Amino acid sequence: MSAFPRGLGTVDQRIANVSARPSIILPAVLVTFFLVANGAYADVQKGAQLARQWCANCHVVGSKQEGAVPQGPPTFSVMAHSMTADQLHAFLSHPHGAMPDLALTRVEIDDLNGYIETLR
Repeated sequence: MSAFPRGLGTVDQRIANVSARPSIILPAVLVTFFLVANGAYADVQKGAQLARQWCANCHVVGSKQEGAVPQGPPTFSVMAHSMTADQLHAFLSHPHGAMPDLALTRVEIDDLNGYIETLR
């Protein structure tokens, strides 16, 4: 009589099953860590304040902002729905086009990105 219950396969099959688990678990852990590390420390309130201070002259930064120009730069809501968090982060890190070079810090970019994410 075997020390293992029936139906578990051979010793080789059990070893193969156990050794395959890290290849499934490791990517899941890394993805979770990456997602948490990117957004966990964003201060949405500071991001909203930055948006009002630096961005509201050209962009509609809130859902109910008055006096918006019907043409021009995209609203923050449009950006939230059309760009991923990573795309927004890259764009804010290296502004281009008619945008002024604000030289935002990484923390400010995370905060602003966090605020834009709330508009989804």
